[in-house]
Amino acid sequence: MSLYEAVTGRTDADVPGPQELGQTSVAQYECCGVRVVGARGAYDLYSITPLSEALVAAATEHSKVVLDASGITFADSTLLNLLILTRRSVDLRVAAPSQQLRRLLDITGVDTLLKVRATVKEAATC
Repeated sequence: MSLYEAVTGRTDADVPGPQELGQTSVAQYECCGVRVVGARGAYDLYSITPLSEALVAAATEHSKVVLDASGITFADSTLLNLLILTRRSVDLRVAAPSQQLRRLLDITGVDTLLKVRATVKEAATC
C-alpha cells in the first residue's frame, strides 16, 4: 500500500472530492538546502491529495522536508495522519502552523512527534 492510499483510503487520484475544487494549493521550493512544501487552504479527506503527493515526492528525493503550514486554514485527522506517515519516511518539520493547526497538534500529541518551529528558516536549519 502506498502512502497516498494509506492517507486517503483511495486508489484513484483522479476522482475529485467536493473540497478539491480550487480551495487548496501546494508549492515546493528550496530553503537553506532543504525541500519546503508550502500548503495553502483547508485540508480534509477530499482535499489532501495534492499535499500528500507533494510530500511523498519530496520525501523520495530528500532526507529532510519542511511543511510550510502558515497558509493552512483548516486541518483534521486526515492531515494529522499524513504528517505521521510522512514522518516515518523522512525528517519532517512543520513551520509556522496556524493557531488551529497548532492546537490540533497539541491536543493530539502529534507535536511531540514532529519538530514544530515558528518559521521556515528555523525549521530548515534546526
